[in-house]
Amino acid sequence: MNLDLDDVSYGVDGTAILSDVSLSVGSGEVVTVIGPSGAGKTTLLRLAALFERPTGGALRCDRTDPWALSREDRLAVRRRIGMVFQRASLFETSVARNVDIGRRIRRPWPQRLRGFGRRLADRLVRDEPTVDDRVLEALELVGLGDAWDRDAASLSGGEAQRVSFARALATDPDLLVLDEPTSDLDPRNTAILEQAIDRSRERGHGVLLATHDMHQAERVSDRVAFLLDGELVEIGPAERVFEDPRDERTARFVRGDLLYDDNELLA
Repeated sequence: MNLDLDDVSYGVDGTAILSDVSLSVGSGEVVTVIGPSGAGKTTLLRLAALFERPTGGALRCDRTDPWALSREDRLAVRRRIGMVFQRASLFETSVARNVDIGRRIRRPWPQRLRGFGRRLADRLVRDEPTVDDRVLEALELVGLGDAWDRDAASLSGGEAQRVSFARALATDPDLLVLDEPTSDLDPRNTAILEQAIDRSRERGHGVLLATHDMHQAERVSDRVAFLLDGELVEIGPAERVFEDPRDERTARFVRGDLLYDDNELLA
């Protein structure tokens, strides 16, 4: 899926949150959005995942405006997008069932019922739980292939976030939208998820990532976008943005300077 935002704006009750933002994410490309807290990164990602509708401009998925489609057709587009939030939200069941739930709810009801019947029959014959190959593959990509039958409540915070990532991967999305997925993780869990991002790129998935970790943005990104006060200040190849930014505000931000409320960066 190719995602294109052309002069996209978003506001609530007369308050502008995003103003005239233009960027694109192609297949097999990682685009990372950086910027201070409150810059509008999460809102931008929610628009990309079709959770919110732009109040201005145009958003297109493969050159089609999903908001011009019927609800059913728009839902079909949304099902091609996987989103991972900053904090894991798992159900009180096994790891495998947590990963598989995203795939199940995307199926029409007749397919869901047939799948339930197959799982029930399989359990009665085998007298033991089994795991779907795609679920197991997604768990292996995040280093949890041997944890599929564990209770989700037994996981550490880092493991739970990796399960959330696997749940998105199991749907085989065309576009992954990741909202600071490693912000609360230790270096080991962070490295595992970054490897999963690389594997997603290799598989041709587009990835739109928001992060506060500048080193992570340098490591995983093809292009980096700097968002400030709801406006896109700069976007370009990761190496160029970090080593030779075109805008002084970008240069000061990537150096780690603080930000005043009036958007004046400390010298």
